[in-house]
Amino acid sequence: MSACTPTRHDRASRRTRPSPRRPPRLRPRIAGADVSASITVFLIAVPMALGLSLAVGAPLEAGLVAAAVGGIVAGLFGGAPLQVSGPSAGLTVVTAELIQIYGWRTTCAITIGAGLLQILLGALRVARNALAVSPAIVHGTLAGIGVAIALAQLHIMLGGSPQSSVVANALALPGQLAVIGGAAPLIGALTVAVVLLWPRLPGRAGRTARRIPAALASVVIATAVAAVAAPGLARVDLPSWRSHAFPELPHGPVLALATAVFTVMLVAGLESLLAAVAVDRLAADRAGEPVKPPSPAIGSATAVPPQRSDLDRELCGQGVANTLSGLLGGLPVAGGVVRGSANVRAGATGRASSVLHGIWVLLAAALLVTVFEWIPLAALAALVMVVGVQMVSFAHIRNVHRHREFPVYAATVAGVIGFGALTGVALGVAVAVVVSLRRLGRTKITVSEQDGRHVVTVRGQLTFLSVPRLTRALGQLPPGADATVELDGSFMDHAAYEAIQAWRGARIAQGGSVAFTGRSGDSIALAGRSDGGIDLPGRPGDATSAPTAAAPHSCCRPWTPWRNHHCHDRPTEPTHGTHTTSTSTSTSSLTEAVIATPGSAPDTTRPEGTHRLRSGLSSFQRNTAPLVRDELARLASEGQSPSQLFITCADSRLVTSMITASGPGDLFTVRNVGNLVPPPDALPTGTPPTDAPATHTAPATSGDDSVAAAIEYAVEVLRVESITVCGHSGCGAMQALLRGEPETGPDTPRTPLWRWLRHGLPSLERMASRRHSWARISGRLPADEVEQLCLTNVVQQLEHLRAHEAVARRLAEGTLQLHGMYFHVGEAQAYLLTEGAGSGTGHDEVFDRVGTEEPEPATTRPATGPTGQPATCDTARPATCTTA
Repeated sequence: MSACTPTRHDRASRRTRPSPRRPPRLRPRIAGADVSASITVFLIAVPMALGLSLAVGAPLEAGLVAAAVGGIVAGLFGGAPLQVSGPSAGLTVVTAELIQIYGWRTTCAITIGAGLLQILLGALRVARNALAVSPAIVHGTLAGIGVAIALAQLHIMLGGSPQSSVVANALALPGQLAVIGGAAPLIGALTVAVVLLWPRLPGRAGRTARRIPAALASVVIATAVAAVAAPGLARVDLPSWRSHAFPELPHGPVLALATAVFTVMLVAGLESLLAAVAVDRLAADRAGEPVKPPSPAIGSATAVPPQRSDLDRELCGQGVANTLSGLLGGLPVAGGVVRGSANVRAGATGRASSVLHGIWVLLAAALLVTVFEWIPLAALAALVMVVGVQMVSFAHIRNVHRHREFPVYAATVAGVIGFGALTGVALGVAVAVVVSLRRLGRTKITVSEQDGRHVVTVRGQLTFLSVPRLTRALGQLPPGADATVELDGSFMDHAAYEAIQAWRGARIAQGGSVAFTGRSGDSIALAGRSDGGIDLPGRPGDATSAPTAAAPHSCCRPWTPWRNHHCHDRPTEPTHGTHTTSTSTSTSSLTEAVIATPGSAPDTTRPEGTHRLRSGLSSFQRNTAPLVRDELARLASEGQSPSQLFITCADSRLVTSMITASGPGDLFTVRNVGNLVPPPDALPTGTPPTDAPATHTAPATSGDDSVAAAIEYAVEVLRVESITVCGHSGCGAMQALLRGEPETGPDTPRTPLWRWLRHGLPSLERMASRRHSWARISGRLPADEVEQLCLTNVVQQLEHLRAHEAVARRLAEGTLQLHGMYFHVGEAQAYLLTEGAGSGTGHDEVFDRVGTEEPEPATTRPATGPTGQPATCDTARPATCTTA
């Protein structure tokens, strides 16, 4: 058992243990949003299915079969509830080549084989490993396929016929442009114009029209214009379902057929998994949640919320859909970002939308054949051409260029265009390996002398490839001389570690000294990992660096590029007049600030404040800014939309973004001394209480309005979904309240600090009152009266919060939740308030420990708290009910 695993199993922990999950419903609910979203996706999927069938040279009904099977089967069995599957755009070139070589019926058999292979790989739980492929290779593959699609469909749109390869299509394009004529190019150009301009229609009428998908609008408009202006234009010809072709036993070389099966499986699987991750991000953005990584396989150590994609299940579901689609004579199936993003934006809440979309496609294929036959082929070709062009994403190109992986991307695109999808992927992998080896071996080692001390600077990763140059450089140093080795990288393998340690031992034996520093000049300790490698404090923005476990004694290992600079300070004796306390209380206690001896000497052991500020800002610009610049630019253009208001103490040890794992745009934070929430009827900060001496009179101000204004802005303008009041251990404000106001003379006015701390007096009274149960931590009593008051203060401030008009109105509507939280600084442990907190009815007020496991998905239902306010109850834990 790990030393970090709690071993206490008391009655309280057993009482709050989640009950087993309930069995799934046999009759799934279908929300109204899912019905409307399914119609929207259906209107996009039908023209896309027909266009992709036309692009690969398959029977047109094969695309409708794939759309129906992908929607129904993959929707039911897949692991991405909001993803919509259908004919694969990424397999267009591959499928067209297979049809030319083997014929349509053998291609269906290949699709069946690819589906069975997907089921096998999904059962082996290798889906997550597929995402380990470099994004440059994946995006390069899709971009190369997009170029091939666009060139082939451009010939059809211009009234000609596509050639057998991408290169041939490119070479034949000038001749096709020379003989351009007829109505087909005009109808194609009209389709492209409508697809591109439809989402940008201005005004109120434009907002109404944009509810119709651009793909459907373009096909309808092009069909109507062609019916009037060009009645003789080539149109869709759907053969009778009675003559529909089904698969046959494949004929051909076994190795070639196996390669074809592997290619279809690889491209369709990667396209589906990447689309699932993209749809998850869109869904998280819509809900205002932080984006989480895709879920691991079922049975892993970490439980995952059900709304995240189970990639292994998704791969199995895609395999079942491909197997059935091949058996029914349909195109290969894959998840698509176009259909999935439309599904999310249309408001879908679950897999019912995808299934219903498949049912609508099935009904349309049976009942709307006559309507489909009015669609011009040029319109479908133009629509698919736009899809191909959009697969070449300039955002992806900028991203891979920023990470110095453009050679991998370019090689993959060139390979796909010139030799096919599988060869392009293999070429991209080969180039990626070469680039990685070059980076590992490209280590710059220099030797210099500074102030009589020899400095060896190492820039880059230290691997066995650089050991010869490293030992040569270290051997140049004079025997017995003092030396400093500056390591500017993120990894050192075991060969380099042994070489440095051997040189260090010899150097010390000769009477010299050796120091190891990072790029910033801070001392570091070299300690090995279990895998033989060594972690170094590298640059987080470096494309070659990867997050690894911290070395022993490496208290500066960053959770962002932040470093706790105090870990390098040498312990010194405090100067005369300063106060020291144990770690269980605040070393910057407000009690000390209130009763500190005037004229006490400042602590001169700390670095100069200006230097530390500039150093921190420089570190941010160098390390963090490149990582967050794109996200901050997006937030700057779109504005903030946080989901939580977080009210906490100003204590410097409480880093809200760290303990909540949040980032820019997530929390609207209010910090003050003691995490206090003045009630709306509080006196102004300058107004003395009625029993105060007249000498305490001070000009009335509205300082209390600062917190109230933040609450009003967050609740009314930002429309946050929850408010959290967070206290912490060793709070100096609570210690000051317990000690009481220092005695002053009759002519001495109250300090601003004590005028503010009076808002914490109700918490002190609550703790002393017999009408309220003491707040406590689950499994133990508070350690002392300071911790008791810290817990009670959170409960009391929640009551103050409910008294604010804007909060009370949102609570009555059931659109806002309140949470209490306590953070123990010394234990780095968070606790959440449960039970009937702050109700005043005598119920226990317990702070439950937050474990390391993911919480069970909560089923929220309307309820009523002890005082009549709405409450949210977790049906998996009936005893747990947080009053809103």
